[in-house]
Amino acid sequence: MRVLVTGGAGYIGSVVAQQLLGVGHQVTIIDNLSRGHRQAVPKGAELVVGDLAEREKLTGLFQSHSFEAVLHFAAFIEAGESMKFPEIFFRNNTVNALAVLEAMLAAGVKRFVFSSTAALFGNPVRTPIQEEDALQPTNAYGESKLLVERMLEWFRRIHGLRYASLRYFNAAGAAAVDHGEAHQPETHLIPRLMDVAMGRQKQIEIFGTDYPTQDGTCVRDYIHVSDLAAAHLLALDGLERSGRLVYNLGNGQGFSVREVIEGVCRVTGQSIEVKESPRREGDPAVLIASSEKIRRELNWKPKFPDLDAILESAWGWHKNCPDGYKGTLSRAEDKIT
Repeated sequence: MRVLVTGGAGYIGSVVAQQLLGVGHQVTIIDNLSRGHRQAVPKGAELVVGDLAEREKLTGLFQSHSFEAVLHFAAFIEAGESMKFPEIFFRNNTVNALAVLEAMLAAGVKRFVFSSTAALFGNPVRTPIQEEDALQPTNAYGESKLLVERMLEWFRRIHGLRYASLRYFNAAGAAAVDHGEAHQPETHLIPRLMDVAMGRQKQIEIFGTDYPTQDGTCVRDYIHVSDLAAAHLLALDGLERSGRLVYNLGNGQGFSVREVIEGVCRVTGQSIEVKESPRREGDPAVLIASSEKIRRELNWKPKFPDLDAILESAWGWHKNCPDGYKGTLSRAEDKIT
């Protein structure tokens, strides 16, 4: 299948692109490289450097390629940032997603796999969270993704779009020692902890110690990036049989911030200095997924369900690539700028 991966130079998109290539799909990536890395693009993928807001470029891309599906990852993801600059998130995450949908429908492409988020649920009504639970985001990031999900359902009803919406919990770990998480600036807990363990940062900051949890810190469900990527391939195949697939993706177990810190100390053999700070606006206390639906319907099964295995893969990436992708060679064969 010829597929377009938007945001395919990013953390999750690049791993999905790598797995798509591994099973024989032809992959074109479009990424503006504002938060992705040219070096993360897997060998064998075609890279188009461009912004989804460039309507003419996007339209031309669909006209020059016979895509059969789109996997959409090009979004800003920091919930805290979205509460300072919501306009940026609605423009990039919502408006640009609409641009992609319009371009693909004009070209007759009817399969779409969407990188959604657990942030849709806000403060959940129960744990583990089920797909049918109330969608009530507590931050602009979650709202920007929810608007896309609502568009997708209308496009399915009116235009016959076949879509899968995958609601991630916390992606973590590295797909290999040369393919891991490297955001600039880095705000995710596990890579920030690795920086402390490596001596690159003095301490880790905990935002909120008074949540109604076992130790007062937020609880999250962590899923290995390779397991997350595998679910996208299953969802893409599943769209052959169904016009609408909506799944939660997580391990079904939660770990508090303090428990993750203890795990990093255990895996790295290093001590971690902690600074306690007030809560961040929009952060729910507990987010844990039930992934029983995708396990049952698509036979998805995580290969790395253990927290220590996730942390060990992340530690391997940070030791092998202490400067992230800086200085590493590009693996993409084709370049179009």
